[in-house]
Amino acid sequence: MPGTDISVFGVPNTSPLPSPAPPATTVLPAARSAFGHAEGVSNDEFRAAMSRLAAGVVLVTALEPPLDPDDPHAPAGEDVGMTATAFMSVSLDPPLVLVSLREGSRMDDLLAEQPLWAVSVLTESQRHIAGRFAMKGRVSDRLLFADIPYVRGLETGAPLVGGALATLECRTEQRVTAGDHTLVIGRVLSASLPSSDGGPLTYFRGRYRQLG
Repeated sequence: MPGTDISVFGVPNTSPLPSPAPPATTVLPAARSAFGHAEGVSNDEFRAAMSRLAAGVVLVTALEPPLDPDDPHAPAGEDVGMTATAFMSVSLDPPLVLVSLREGSRMDDLLAEQPLWAVSVLTESQRHIAGRFAMKGRVSDRLLFADIPYVRGLETGAPLVGGALATLECRTEQRVTAGDHTLVIGRVLSASLPSSDGGPLTYFRGRYRQLG
């Protein structure tokens, strides 16, 4: 065997060994550096393939902590929201869910500082909420919440959207860096079903859609 003396019952074997066969040659596909990858699938190919996977749409929310937690008169923190389609259940016992956040996004930075957050599963009539919180480059989310009915979660203080199919309040258990995203695994602290009306909002081939 490689890395050991070749012997039989402790007696060195002095017979000549056959010459080893040359290693097999694996032919790799040509590099595609023009697309930003050394080899394999390009960004455009990956996006196109994954756009064929229909996904539910949720609003992830959290409440920023006060600027000075020790000062009762300090300004309250701001509500933060983010539309997400990469959300899934992970475990029943204990109840765990996972959401994927773009690394360096406002929500990613906030949940790196404090562990409490919430999820509202949006209905097909709440497409405007999903589009509003998917906008890039915004400085503040305060105005985005202005005309949206919501209640504050008792466990997290985060906004829970009124009329959502389901709401969950979570506490971060683990953060995992995965490429250009952070996978946040949270323990579900509470779950409720505010509305049974309508179907779920879905995202397919780059557009919000409804079932049927």
